[in-house]
Amino acid sequence: MIRLVTAGRMARLEQEADQARDRARDVQAQADAAWGRHVRELYAVTDRAERAEATTSEVGALLAGAVAELSAAQQELLLKDIELRRQREELQRGRVEGGMLAVLMHYGEPHTVYACREDAFADTAAHGVPAGTPWVPSDGRPASASKWCVAAFIYDAGCKGFRRAVMPAPEPVEGAA
Repeated sequence: MIRLVTAGRMARLEQEADQARDRARDVQAQADAAWGRHVRELYAVTDRAERAEATTSEVGALLAGAVAELSAAQQELLLKDIELRRQREELQRGRVEGGMLAVLMHYGEPHTVYACREDAFADTAAHGVPAGTPWVPSDGRPASASKWCVAAFIYDAGCKGFRRAVMPAPEPVEGAA
């Protein structure tokens, strides 16, 4: 089949081809702009994801440390609770008129309670006092002036509690006889 192409038809075809090329350039520009937006958005999302991952990692490490500290604190609390129950039971068994307890004091603050003075003296080696160190009576100084001292307490049924075995001598009030 033979087709005759006229000059008018050729002009229309060239005009349609030019329009198609212009349209292709416009579509290509829109596609390039969309691709650029897509790439920028992808970079932004990736950056946010990396920052979130880093933050999650830091929070995980902090949480792990906090959990470890909590576990250690709970363990210590449990041990202290057990010791407190043991001492309460021992105290309930030992409440006999005149029964004695010894309190190891560190700069005047109670540190540990013992069933007898010998136990207190023996345990002071664990706190830095060399074994065999002679213990001397207090020379009247306040307990807070001594690094380590042992105070004896005697159970008094009248007051349903303990009182010091050795009470300091009362100081006379100015001019009172």
